[in-house]
Parts: sequence; C-alpha cells; structure tokens
Amino acid sequence: MDPPVSFIWPAMLVALLLVPLCIGLYVWLQRRRSLAARHRGLQLVEGAAGRVPGVRRHIPPALFLTGLTVLLVAMARPQMVVSLPRIEGIVILAFDVSRSMAADDLDPMRMEAAKAAARAFVEQQPPSALIGVVTFSDSGFVVQTPTNDQEKIVSAIDRLSPERGTSLANGILAALNTIAAIGAKPTPHLYTNVTPTPTPTPTPVPAGTYTPAVIVLLTDGENNESPDPLAAAAAAADRGVRIHTVGIGSAAGADLEVEGFVVHTRLDEALLQQISERTGGAYYRAESAQELREIYQKLNPELVIRPEEMEITSILAGTGMLILLAGGAFSLLWFSRVP
Repeated sequence: MDPPVSFIWPAMLVALLLVPLCIGLYVWLQRRRSLAARHRGLQLVEGAAGRVPGVRRHIPPALFLTGLTVLLVAMARPQMVVSLPRIEGIVILAFDVSRSMAADDLDPMRMEAAKAAARAFVEQQPPSALIGVVTFSDSGFVVQTPTNDQEKIVSAIDRLSPERGTSLANGILAALNTIAAIGAKPTPHLYTNVTPTPTPTPTPVPAGTYTPAVIVLLTDGENNESPDPLAAAAAAADRGVRIHTVGIGSAAGADLEVEGFVVHTRLDEALLQQISERTGGAYYRAESAQELREIYQKLNPELVIRPEEMEITSILAGTGMLILLAGGAFSLLWFSRVP
C-alpha cells in the first residue's frame, strides 16, 4: 500500500532537526530567565488583574515553532493522493465516409454538415477530455488518436471525404482498438523465432458497467459490408463502452449517382437502435444540420472522481505563514512585542 504522503525532495526533511534545537534553546532561555528573576528577589505574579502572563507567554512561541515546522516540511515538497472531481472522458468520433455521405439532403451535404457539427463539439470540450477520430467505409481507419489538442482533432475532421461502401462493424472495432491502445505499453520490435501467443480476449465487465469512453457512430446508410455490426456492438458492451449512434439524412433517403448509376440510400434505423441499446447508448436521427448540432450538445464527457497525486507544497507553505502571523499577532496583542 502506498504511503498517504510522499516527498519529492525528502533530503530537505533533515532541516526538521532544527525543531528540537529550537525547543531546547527556548527551555534554556526560560530557565535562565527564571534564575535571573530569583537572583534579584523578584516574584512573577500570574493572573493579576488579567494582565500578567501565565501560560499565555508560551502560546506565541509555540505558534512560531509550529509555523516553522510546517514550513520546513513544505521545503521537502510533499505530495499526496487526492480524489478530485473532474470532467473527463474519451470520445471517439467514428465517421461514415461512404460515397452516400455526398448526398445533399443536408445543407450543403451530409459530410460537410457532420464535419461542421463535429468541429463545434470539439471546441466546447474541456482540456481533460480526449477526442479521437475514426473513419469507416468498407474498412476502418484511425485518423487521429485520442488527444486534447483541438487543432489536431479539427485538422483530422477537415481531411475527411466520401469514399466507398459502409461497414459499421469495422468502424466500431477500429474505435474499440483505439480506446484499448490508450495507456498500453508499446511492444518492443525484437526478432524472435518463438511463436507469438494470441492476444487475450478482454474479460467482459458486469452488465450496466460503463467506462468514461464512448463512441459516437455517425452514419447515413445501410450496412452493406461484413462483419456483423451487432457482434461488434456486443464486443463494445463487454468492454463497458457505450455507442451513441447518429443517423444522418432525411427519413425518405436520397438518390445518389455512383459511377453512372443512381443509388437510393436510406437509414437502417432499426439496426442503429439495436447497436445503441445493446451498449447502453442512445440513438439520434439528424434530419438537418441544426438537429445534428443539437445532438452533439448532449454528448458531453462525464464528471468523474479520480484519485490523483497532487503536490501540496503551496498549501503547507500558506498554512505555515498563517500560523506565524497568528503567533506574531498574539504576541503584539498581549505583550506589545514579537517573540
């Protein structure tokens, strides 16, 4: 078990040896003062008219010694684990970049409306939120690993353009792999003739358990590529990752010319609803650019309480100074001098 308090500069704690020296010096001075008073035949009358000091004369020096001790400890730069609430999370924006995203039933077209809403979403996030960008058509690709650098995220979004078919599963799996890679140790590139062991399958989390990571799956069409998107959704549920699905486009769908052929594209809302329900997420349908922007406003990262190691040097230094000031104030108030 880790100690409740650790020190960045523990060698500075040697300065605490000054504390017993100060105590010894104070006791010696008090005895010398008492002996001098007896030698002169003086008697200290304590408590007369409430003005002659008794125990009170020791309070200011005790405060000064306590303040000095706190400051000496602060010099060692102490740190401790503190549970702090903060807004954080991992959001993977999984964009459908199939050719049907070029349809113009959203102004100016589906892809541009989705990109504009995503840019606005990124700009509203706190620095502690990590955002990644994944694209999928007939396969899935990581365009931007999760980061809090908003310029990199927006630049990745700006580069998106319509491509080929639609494989929802590949988009989900690419997003899950991106989340799993966060914090994983890099594998060293060493030559070996040993047969590699297979990657272990993650242990499913209890039902209803969710991590701070979510996937926002933006798509406008029917799934027309393998593997099975519901199997990919089950993998996300096993890892506690929610998937919010956003259906882009009008309810009637749209006609799109592809290589000389007119293709009608429409949402498979039932499939998207199953994906979101299976993972504890929500399904949204965006029939306009304004609706798409409103949907993004509902996808904020969560408030979580996470233990973090925090340096408390400034807190101790401030406390030590306040104690010293209190000792000086009592000494001036009672004895019109500073000890």
